[in-house]
Amino acid sequence: MMDGSIFLATALALVLGAEFVNGWTDAPNAIATVVSTRTLSPRASVVMAGILNAIGALSGTTVALTIGTEIIHANMVNLTTISTGMAGIIIWSTVSWRYGLPTSETHALIAGLTGAGIAAAGPGVIIWSGWVKVLYGLAASLVFGFLGGYVISKVVRALFKDAPPLKAKRLFGRLQIFSAAFMAYSHGLNDGQKFIGAFSLALVIGGVLDEFAIPVWVILLCGLVMGVGTSVGGWRIIRTMGSRITRLETYQGFSAETGTAATITLASYFGIPLSTTHTISTSIIGVGASRRVRAVNWAVVKQVATAWLLTFPICGLIAFLTTKMLLPGI
Repeated sequence: MMDGSIFLATALALVLGAEFVNGWTDAPNAIATVVSTRTLSPRASVVMAGILNAIGALSGTTVALTIGTEIIHANMVNLTTISTGMAGIIIWSTVSWRYGLPTSETHALIAGLTGAGIAAAGPGVIIWSGWVKVLYGLAASLVFGFLGGYVISKVVRALFKDAPPLKAKRLFGRLQIFSAAFMAYSHGLNDGQKFIGAFSLALVIGGVLDEFAIPVWVILLCGLVMGVGTSVGGWRIIRTMGSRITRLETYQGFSAETGTAATITLASYFGIPLSTTHTISTSIIGVGASRRVRAVNWAVVKQVATAWLLTFPICGLIAFLTTKMLLPGI
């Protein structure tokens, strides 16, 4: 029988593995538009995103608390369920990354924890009030993401329609640096906290913490791992989000980032776990549609949407089946 510390170390390592994959597939969304418009170099964008993601994660813990205390009952699961939940995320997100498709680590994490929890303790493990927040986040990302990009882009075009193109491009090139920074900060404030919540949940179940809390060292560690993941493998997702859905000009990148960041920041205030992937995707679609519907590559949108729809069932199923195999007596 393995010592409990080995189970804890395995669970924490898998949470960090999922956070690393999050850097591949989700964190690049925060800098995709600023890279695609060539406002910032990839290297500068990654550095900026890493710093502001960490600042965002340090700015609040409401979303981490939602993930750690409002999705499943911690007293009904063990470290094996945490580990198998993370395994589902890593497997599915790696496959999606291979094809350059952005996945929602929010939904992957929630589905993985829930699938593993149901396998270990039955449907009673679910905390439905937390799932209501998840549904609110899904609606907000789709509706407000699209409307934010669409409306801001329309307003910008109306206000600057007579401006010399070169001056307008320079202006929005500078403004886009601020909007990208806002986007990275908001990502840390919401997405950056989710695996922090899972890590802290594992510490509670493993007996390291007496009650759920978010140590500063956990925030810094998870932020570092996510930043490394982005720098190693984020470019596939940056290409999909930044140029394959629609070709973005600087004012459009500014519009998409501003609409997305505002939506995520508002959701974070209420502790609502919201998908950055969904929000920036729908915002970019809104920006493209504000110019003309045909400006959007709907074939790519279909591929991205398919990955979204498959995330919940696949991650949940992988976690459920893996838990059943490892805990055959339940």
